[in-house]
Amino acid sequence: MTFWIVQTLNGISFGMLLFLLAAGMSLIFGLIRVLNLAHGSFYLVGAYLALTVLGYTRSFVLALVVAVAGVVLLGVVFERFIVRRIYGDELRQALLTFGFLFMLGDLSLWIWGGNPQTLPKPEAFSGSLRVSGIVFPTYRLFVIVVGAFIGGGLWWLQEKTKLGAMIRAGVDDGEMARGMGINTSLLFTIVFALGAALAAFGGVLGGVIVGVHPGIDLEVLLFAFVVIIIGGLGSLKGAFVGGLLVGLLDTFGKALFPELALFTVFAPMAVILAVRPTGLFGRA
Repeated sequence: MTFWIVQTLNGISFGMLLFLLAAGMSLIFGLIRVLNLAHGSFYLVGAYLALTVLGYTRSFVLALVVAVAGVVLLGVVFERFIVRRIYGDELRQALLTFGFLFMLGDLSLWIWGGNPQTLPKPEAFSGSLRVSGIVFPTYRLFVIVVGAFIGGGLWWLQEKTKLGAMIRAGVDDGEMARGMGINTSLLFTIVFALGAALAAFGGVLGGVIVGVHPGIDLEVLLFAFVVIIIGGLGSLKGAFVGGLLVGLLDTFGKALFPELALFTVFAPMAVILAVRPTGLFGRA
């Protein structure tokens, strides 16, 4: 029983990290119709920026703030001056954003080196929780709580605020939204910045658990694709459910069938696509 409880909690914590990454990517595609293949770079750069700030200040909170702010600035510049020029051209979007992924990966390798590194845990969550003989790291519990809190906050933003109403209007019919006077140009930038912030936030939290190294951007991007394909492109609920599902499948797959770890993730994705091509919560 202990094994199943611990692995379930591990899967949920990893699923929350995947949700943070996939939610921003899914929202960007749902509103702007840009499949940003450079999204994994925001995760990578956020983790490395936090690692740098931690090296000087030892403050996890300050590192998180600087990392998110830096990646948001990067995301805004990327959307305003690069992505915006190729709206509606899927082939150029894919090639350009994928090339940007490799460019940022090489720059990160040049600046921070190629050795795998791990962000230190915040002191407040450096211990373990013991309940009925079950020992579990408090940091992973912290990640679960934070992920659930952010998920609730994003739902509230999307469903209960004026900005959320404008985002939903832009997703449903961008042309009509512009006709009603919504500044879709500014809206696109806000959503892109929000997606970059979520990826950076996930990079900082995930850097403590899975570490940071060259190539992690491609790894997390692959998992993010699986999450949004299972959950449905453009769906926040789909990103949340898909993140939890993929996190649990990956964790239990590696624990029970290590030689079939990828199979346990991609096989359910194939089954879901065969039954529902738009994903669990996607719309045709």
